[in-house]
Amino acid sequence: MNNMVNNQTTLSSFERLKQWPGARYLDNDFLLVESPGKAPFPHNAREMTFILVALCTGGEASYTIDTQEYRVKAGEAVIIGDGHLVDHFAPVGDLDGMCMVLSSEFFSEIICNVSDFSELLLFSRLHPVVSPSKREVEVFKSYFHLLSEKLDDVHNHYRRDVVRTLILALFYDMGSVIYKSVEQQGMRRPRSQQIFTEFIRLVEAHHRHERKVSWYAHQLCLSPKYLSETVKSVSKQSPNEWIERYVVLTIRLMLLRTDKSIKEIADELMFPNQSFLGRYFRTHTGMSPSKFRNS
Repeated sequence: MNNMVNNQTTLSSFERLKQWPGARYLDNDFLLVESPGKAPFPHNAREMTFILVALCTGGEASYTIDTQEYRVKAGEAVIIGDGHLVDHFAPVGDLDGMCMVLSSEFFSEIICNVSDFSELLLFSRLHPVVSPSKREVEVFKSYFHLLSEKLDDVHNHYRRDVVRTLILALFYDMGSVIYKSVEQQGMRRPRSQQIFTEFIRLVEAHHRHERKVSWYAHQLCLSPKYLSETVKSVSKQSPNEWIERYVVLTIRLMLLRTDKSIKEIADELMFPNQSFLGRYFRTHTGMSPSKFRNS
């Protein structure tokens, strides 16, 4: 397969996904599709702007993620995080399966802490295809069908909350699959992936107080330039972008899950003042902290 990325790269569109046959969805936040093999997949490269979790129940499919080729077959699951470049999708045989799509914003509503984000992030980047047991496959199918029922229950006043809770439970159940897959593979990762993993763990632990790339490079005994080049080569994003992503996620979680004032959040995250935090958050989300909290 040609590993060159198509000249034209398009951002993936949630609105386009909602037009897939049989799609069930919750606003522009969550979507389910059964039998994705019937969907009109694009012919050019797409940059993922959402999180995709899918189970292949029949046939096979080949595709590339960031120019690296993968193949998924019946009984295997796929996890693709946002920010990846997906291309060269080609179904083989009678492709069938179940597909879940979440917006990054909705995922930040669902998770309880940044470590949940880290686990999915690292796993989806380093292990995009997993092989669950037969029992785990049936558990995934049960969640899928239950979520389908809840999405159809449009008169349920708590529909969004029910869907959110079920997705969180699904992700925690998937945790055992993730850890088991890592143990089974047991292979030594390339040095670049080890550095990326160590960097993300450090960011997860220290982003509330440390936001300089040089600090993280020092902890890893690397030069800032080498760290930046390595993280960029593995993840297609710079260290600064990852640090900002964690900071914004933490602000979101504190706004959603605590009663702390914006000033208290600014103090806790070591911002000079409340106004600075407000400008920072607006730059990365397009809305003020107050508007986000009340939305």
